[in-house]
Amino acid sequence: MLGARLGQWLSLLVCCLLILLKAEGGSVGITYLQNAVAKGAVCLDGSPPAYHFDPGSGAGVNNWLVHMEGGGWCEDVERCLSRRNTDLGSSEQMVKQFGFSGLLSSQQKSNPDFYNWNRIKVRYCDGSSFTGDVEAPVNNLFFRGNRIWEAIIEDLLAKGMRNAKNAILSGCSAGGLASILHCDRFRALLPAATKVKCISDAGFFIHAKDVSGGQHIENFYSQVAKLHGSVKNLPASCTSRMSMKPELCFFPQYVVQTMQTPIFFINAAYDSWQIKNILAPTAADSGKAWKSCKLDLKKCTPGQLKIIQDFRAQFLSALTGAGNSSSRGMFIDSCYAHCQAGKQITWSSNNSPAVGNTKIAKAVGDWYYERSPVQKIDCPYPCNPTCQNTDSESQLPDI
Repeated sequence: MLGARLGQWLSLLVCCLLILLKAEGGSVGITYLQNAVAKGAVCLDGSPPAYHFDPGSGAGVNNWLVHMEGGGWCEDVERCLSRRNTDLGSSEQMVKQFGFSGLLSSQQKSNPDFYNWNRIKVRYCDGSSFTGDVEAPVNNLFFRGNRIWEAIIEDLLAKGMRNAKNAILSGCSAGGLASILHCDRFRALLPAATKVKCISDAGFFIHAKDVSGGQHIENFYSQVAKLHGSVKNLPASCTSRMSMKPELCFFPQYVVQTMQTPIFFINAAYDSWQIKNILAPTAADSGKAWKSCKLDLKKCTPGQLKIIQDFRAQFLSALTGAGNSSSRGMFIDSCYAHCQAGKQITWSSNNSPAVGNTKIAKAVGDWYYERSPVQKIDCPYPCNPTCQNTDSESQLPDI
């Protein structure tokens, strides 16, 4: 009897999930890029790169949106080995079907500006924000993120993107960082007549000290760059200026100063991953004084909240100090969140976060189609009641 009841519940759960997938825009099959292996464009374990592709239709058939998945970075061999047999290191471990939602949704009501575009989700399996390129394997690990990016973009160009009328390179988290680092290169690969813009969702990681006064995130990115051989693939317009420490071009605040392509930043001013890992990483909090605060800002002491408000000020200074071109857009809410474009609940639902009565989907669409300039910066926490339904969990593993 118990087994039969459990079976009924499982069947009901599967049905509910299928209904949800249909409502959000459907499940999209995986494409393995087998011919990329010969070029050395492989995941950490040597398996082929992969992406999910939902073709455009109607007026969107010549419009392309390439969205790069997030998932953190690996800074040493041990950490990369721990990813090797997961979907963050091997396409063999990736789900065969992926539900598209938010920015990638095929539903006109929830995604009116991009629903009928060619929409691609690039899977992330290299641990370097698609920047690595080391010739010889290390401990049977392949550091080839840049080759993966080049191989996938080349494949998409051959499938019709070379004729794009409109094109967007976007990404979330580590993929949001990649959308910044590769933005101008993406622009250069498409015809001059193509309207090309980029979107970074939770990818503006700032160069800041931690609560102990240390340089935790700077040291971390330096290790990533060294292990993966990333520096030669970071934007030359940045590394030429930062010649003493070119690895600092992992930080967007130094890259976007010389970027030429229009870009939109979606970010929480209180980015949950950045507060947990840049401001108050475990390594800088040996007494675990920040443990409760990092899980829920309501549990922070007045002193901790003051430090967090100062961190917001650093973030806004880095963002606006990197250049305030009219071609750049931003939606900076005061939520405790990380990655907000990929889920319907935060993209354009009735309960989505809003800044000045504008939700993320409308802000991005208005900016891309130049219906109006969009540079929205929210008031300080806890002023915004629409933040209550955001997901406070990060897509990135802690470092």
